[in-house]
Amino acid sequence: MTPEHDCSYIDHVQARTLFVDPHVELNQTTYTDLTQRGFRRSGMQIYRPHCDYCAACISTRIPVERFKLSKSQRRIKNKNADLIVETIQPRFDDEIYALYAAYINNRHDDGDMFPPSPEQFDSFLVSTHQTTRFHLFRTLEGKLLAVAVTDQLDDGLSAVYTFFDPQQAKRSLGTYAVLWQVDYLRQIRKPYLYLGYWVKSCRKMTYKSHYQPTELLLDQNWVEANSDIIS
Repeated sequence: MTPEHDCSYIDHVQARTLFVDPHVELNQTTYTDLTQRGFRRSGMQIYRPHCDYCAACISTRIPVERFKLSKSQRRIKNKNADLIVETIQPRFDDEIYALYAAYINNRHDDGDMFPPSPEQFDSFLVSTHQTTRFHLFRTLEGKLLAVAVTDQLDDGLSAVYTFFDPQQAKRSLGTYAVLWQVDYLRQIRKPYLYLGYWVKSCRKMTYKSHYQPTELLLDQNWVEANSDIIS
């Protein structure tokens, strides 16, 4: 358990974080169980908010078989139908890192990951003892537009992070990466895509409520979110 520290999601709020012992080797089944209980991964660290007076961070997942495309999501899929996806083991290379650095510099220059560096990229996304994959989204000409980083679980995927070309805003690549993962899980017949934490008051988290239906982890039970909760 950490001491209190500034919350990453809500201004002027103190938070605590619970970490799994980093020296313990976790197999996929144990990691799946932790994910089902609301834990997330960043690099080699697996953690969960454990605040004294706040429960605003709520774990979310998409039940892929019941997921229904909205009209705007259908348009996004059609807009990106020209992309091909290559799945690889996590690695550092100049092409992938250049895309990551451009994304952080353009979209998250006020966040914890700014400024980007090769060492930070490696510790955040490459260094892992989990079954992690990089999904590379390319044009037919081979230009890299987006990378979705996922961990494989017994019951689906954990969407660890997605970064994309900030000059391609019209493609809505972040949304498309989630929709692609839903389709992939349907193909391999796994039921859930875990999206991490949703915080109602955090504007950057709003997108997670756009995938319907969405399930939330409330009082250690997964329940389908209703409009009163997510609006």
